Amino acid sequence: MDSARRWVAVVGIAVALPLTGCIASRYDAPLPTGSDPVQLDPSDFTTNIDNAYWPMKPGTQWTYRETDPKGDLKVVVTVTSDTKKVADGIEARVVRDSVWRGDQLVEDTFDWYAQDRDGAIWYLGEDTAEFENGQIASREGSFESGVDGALPGIALPADPKPGMRYRQEYYAGQAEDEGAVLGIDELVQVPYGAYTGALLTRDTSPIEPDVEELKFYAKGVGPVLTVAVSGENGREELLSITTVPDGTGTGPLGSPE
Repeated sequence: MDSARRWVAVVGIAVALPLTGCIASRYDAPLPTGSDPVQLDPSDFTTNIDNAYWPMKPGTQWTYRETDPKGDLKVVVTVTSDTKKVADGIEARVVRDSVWRGDQLVEDTFDWYAQDRDGAIWYLGEDTAEFENGQIASREGSFESGVDGALPGIALPADPKPGMRYRQEYYAGQAEDEGAVLGIDELVQVPYGAYTGALLTRDTSPIEPDVEELKFYAKGVGPVLTVAVSGENGREELLSITTVPDGTGTGPLGSPE
């Protein structure tokens, strides 16, 4: 089966799976959805993130190509050596996500992640800026868990199973992304390589109900492919993974190098 047909087959099977609640590890409670409150103990978390589907070793840098109606974008994601203690008291790893159109920076973000004792990656907020002509045009979407009602979410469950549903972030009216596990034995091919046994998730948001994305994560690699399947067009695929020097990505927003 060629790659295009294999892709269609994978998606066709995965999206038909039912979505059900699942028990979430040592917290002995369903994975949080919507505005569900959670009680997290900072001592249960680490900045050493080694979840098999998205290991975040400091110095790791992923480069992606994102197709866009206005022209291709380059997305550079860097696991920095920095950490940040969010308002909830949890120490988080700072991950830099920078988006370029040609030589122009169009978006720059610090994302904050931490891993619990069972291996689930929690998303604790972001400091983000959109740029126009070299100047910050918007800070919309920025939030910090524990500030102004913002709540932490799950970036990836510890042991993903088809049917799991969870919120990825919650800041009412600004950041309400939700995730669902569709498959854990998928085939996916991108310029960086071909993978079996990949995790497939579906991302949605009640703020943008017509937008839906499918994401593939390869074990030992991280996110390799994102495809917009509803509401917009787009494809983000992994081009390379490199190791960068200590301190890379730790400059202020607008100065990602």
